[in-house]
Amino acid sequence: MKSTRRVRVPQILDVIGGTPVVGLRNLTTPGEARLVVKLENANPAGSLKDRPAWYIVEHAERTGRLRPGGTLIESSSGNFSIALAMIGASRGYRVVAVVDPKITPTNRGLLEAFGAEIIVVDEPDDSGSYHKTRIELANRLHRETPGSFRPDQCFNPLNGQAHYNATARELLAQTRNLAAVVCTVSTGGQLGGIARAVKEHAPHVEVVGVDVQGSTVFGGEPHAYLTPGVGLSWTPSNLPDLSLLDEVYMVTDQDAFQACRTLVRSEGLLAGVSTGAALTVALAKAMRARPKQQVAFLAADRGERYLATAFNDDWLKANGLSATADPEDLRERARHLTPHSTRPAEECANYLPGLAAELGSPTLVLARSEWR
Repeated sequence: MKSTRRVRVPQILDVIGGTPVVGLRNLTTPGEARLVVKLENANPAGSLKDRPAWYIVEHAERTGRLRPGGTLIESSSGNFSIALAMIGASRGYRVVAVVDPKITPTNRGLLEAFGAEIIVVDEPDDSGSYHKTRIELANRLHRETPGSFRPDQCFNPLNGQAHYNATARELLAQTRNLAAVVCTVSTGGQLGGIARAVKEHAPHVEVVGVDVQGSTVFGGEPHAYLTPGVGLSWTPSNLPDLSLLDEVYMVTDQDAFQACRTLVRSEGLLAGVSTGAALTVALAKAMRARPKQQVAFLAADRGERYLATAFNDDWLKANGLSATADPEDLRERARHLTPHSTRPAEECANYLPGLAAELGSPTLVLARSEWR
């Protein structure tokens, strides 16, 4: 007899995570370590931010902070707000994205496609960016909106816990003879969560942080930069222990944009600009590691979001960037790359401990025992 047992078909949010790892073939030589990349852009809304967005929302549902028909309000011009917009469409929530003038037409279009409402902040903060003014407005809207919930990716430790619980453990199970894991930094969740898990479960593996020149996550003088998906004007609280990082690197806009263009031309992997920043550093590490070792990095989002920028020669030239996609040139840039610091805990802390309260953020405090 045929079985009449019904097979449960997963819903869209059920397929967040479990992303594959693939090896790159053409950017390294046989005498170097192999580059492997975890395809976080395979998540349903197209980025690694799907994980913390759903983790935070699901926790809010479970604890009663978010009820049916509620409103999600977030400061994000990119992947996190897009992930929330997908979740809102699936779960029946109103989504309000507080963005800045640098939002790309593609990201705006994606938010609108999911049905999110968009509010643009046009006043820069004291660092010249829009992060603080965006967060402050999102927090005010949350206080004024009954039934709303602020995921608060910058200050909510569940951001990092999502990557600690799942992303890092998947990556460690999917790789072998791992020499280093390379992660970019913005709100700190990816780098902080992965660093904690790696140092607990594979302490011999190096954890390498990547930021862009002009950001001051790891200190230094701020200036304007073009690379999206990285950078802040302070060290985020989701990166609470810089001693877990073995090295940090600062790459240029040219490094990041050139590397993502080279990645698709040389390996067939279409990913975004922050992935290019990670690739540049991962390639530098692979060139210095032993053969048969692996150096891992994450493909943070889909390259289609950058067709009008990173993959548009005219846009690059108008912004003073070269439109090259030459793998040998990328290798040469990686060869000359040196760490910004090999003692991040001693040299790079730029925490602003009173900032969350100053901006009115509804921070969620978790005890260390809750990281599991």
